[in-house]
Amino acid sequence: MNARLKKNGLVASAFLATSVDGFIAREDGGLDWLVGRGETLGDTGYDDFFASVDALVMGRGTHDIVKDFDEYPYAGKRMLLLSTSLETTDWPDATLHRSLEDVLDTLEREGITRVYVDGGKTVSTFLREGLLSEITISVAPVLIGHGIRLFDQFESDIELEVIATRELGSGFTQSTYRVVPQPEE
Repeated sequence: MNARLKKNGLVASAFLATSVDGFIAREDGGLDWLVGRGETLGDTGYDDFFASVDALVMGRGTHDIVKDFDEYPYAGKRMLLLSTSLETTDWPDATLHRSLEDVLDTLEREGITRVYVDGGKTVSTFLREGLLSEITISVAPVLIGHGIRLFDQFESDIELEVIATRELGSGFTQSTYRVVPQPEE
């Protein structure tokens, strides 16, 4: 784990859903393949996870999908939007950040210790930088063929350790992984 985060006690985690073929949304951001199945999932653990975090870090792509939801899903949580192109947001408790370093400075300055990282590119950035501690992935029993991938490409392997796997309703499975810290160079 990044030495800076370890020193400050920051724990960054992701909680996401994918299709079996690894997509988090259609190319246009559509989630119809996921949302229609949600009513019979049962307890996914998301509510407890969400209650346990102090803030969210989200990228532009996820912001653009979520901003069109009928109801803002992150009420009451501090939101840090990581984007080089977003100019403004109407979201309460949200601030714009142009770089990962700016996000980390803000988290440190505000004493935030538990962070929910959301969005494929942002999760990949946190993984690449050794900043993510844990990932929970719920897999929908559907192949959508193309769309927005959960993970970018990485230059080297990122080792994961399975913490738990379980079956949810509607044929979903869910696994939680601990990100194995890479040796510091």
